[in-house]
Amino acid sequence: MMFGSRGKARFLAAVEGLESAVRDRDAKRCTRGLREIHRAYGKAGDQEIAEGGARLAALLPELPDGPRGGLAVFVGACVERGADARRCAPAVLAGLAQALEAAEEFCERWAASGGGDFPEPDDGDPGPGVVERGGHCAAFGWWTLPQWEMAAAAMLSHVEVRKELDSIVRARLLRDLRTVTEASGHDFKCLEQVLLVLDDEPLVALDRSSGAGYALRMTGLGDTFQLHTLLADVLIGGGHLPGQAPSAREAAVCRDAPGQVPTTGSFNLVAPDGSLLWNEGTPADIPVVDGVRLLVLDPPPYRRGWPAGRFFPNMPGDLVLERVLGAEETAQWFTQVAPAKG
Repeated sequence: MMFGSRGKARFLAAVEGLESAVRDRDAKRCTRGLREIHRAYGKAGDQEIAEGGARLAALLPELPDGPRGGLAVFVGACVERGADARRCAPAVLAGLAQALEAAEEFCERWAASGGGDFPEPDDGDPGPGVVERGGHCAAFGWWTLPQWEMAAAAMLSHVEVRKELDSIVRARLLRDLRTVTEASGHDFKCLEQVLLVLDDEPLVALDRSSGAGYALRMTGLGDTFQLHTLLADVLIGGGHLPGQAPSAREAAVCRDAPGQVPTTGSFNLVAPDGSLLWNEGTPADIPVVDGVRLLVLDPPPYRRGWPAGRFFPNMPGDLVLERVLGAEETAQWFTQVAPAKG
């Protein structure tokens, strides 16, 4: 018991030490403080993590380019252990925006200075050649972007953070991210998908075989694999459509239970224009028609399986059936849909 108490006191003491070093602009003490926080973290209790996470997030704007991204990852780890995501998120998301802008500038400078393969960030700092070609701030933006990606995913796994993220800010983050991705060829899939997550989003699903329609609402779905399994759970498992429903466990891991389990697809998910919506995409790929995302369910041409679960393990998701559409309303929605292909 005494050992645990010492571990807890040590963690908050390390946080206080880093705060003092940041106030004094003492780079060496900052480095030592970050190491001490890492050493003390494992033995800290939940209350200490909750307090310490918010205090560390408040330090992010004050740190130099190098250690800032690493501390952001650590703040994300605190949130995953119970620190308040709403208190921690503003500083993390502001840092992400700055890193994306800097990384965008780095891409421009890299291309202008000869191009070639982009350097792969590692656990150290960017080398002199990278900094010389890209500039200090831009190079560190590129170098630390994977760290900000991890930290942002931890924040945005919480619905309250996603709902408080201004739509204009979200759009700008996505725009800057896609600019960096296109210019560098580097995959930041995790960051893009978490920025695309929809909450309280209405969805109309039309089953072509039966001619039935359903009004649903989705929240916190990280990819279309997750949506696919939950559609089968709600519509087949709920007795609305024929077929083999996912097991209770398969549906649970797509909502809030831990782990993954094998499942089998039940539909082809199709856009109103007849194009296929891939499970590897996100529900944001579903086109909006008359203010509502409109999805067509076709029979699958063959059996497809995948691990049921959540792309973001700490993000609870859900899909609920609000009502079965009447025949007239369903027919009206079908007028917006192209005939089946093939």
